[in-house]
Amino acid sequence: ENMVSIGIPAYNRANKIGRTIESLLAQTYQNFEIIISDDCSPDDTRGICEKYKNKDMRICYVRQPHNVGM
Repeated sequence: ENMVSIGIPAYNRANKIGRTIESLLAQTYQNFEIIISDDCSPDDTRGICEKYKNKDMRICYVRQPHNVGM
């Protein structure tokens, strides 16, 4: 099976990022990685993403050092 990479850009998505990650983890195809790029969110996006990262090694969480925008 081919590895699929899924990229998720995030900024102030604490209220939705968990549902997004759960939806991806529920897929029947399992050979994937999730790469989350957090644009230095001031809300709890970081805490939520790190919780999922610690539970599933297919998740890579990257937090930008400052807001870089689109």
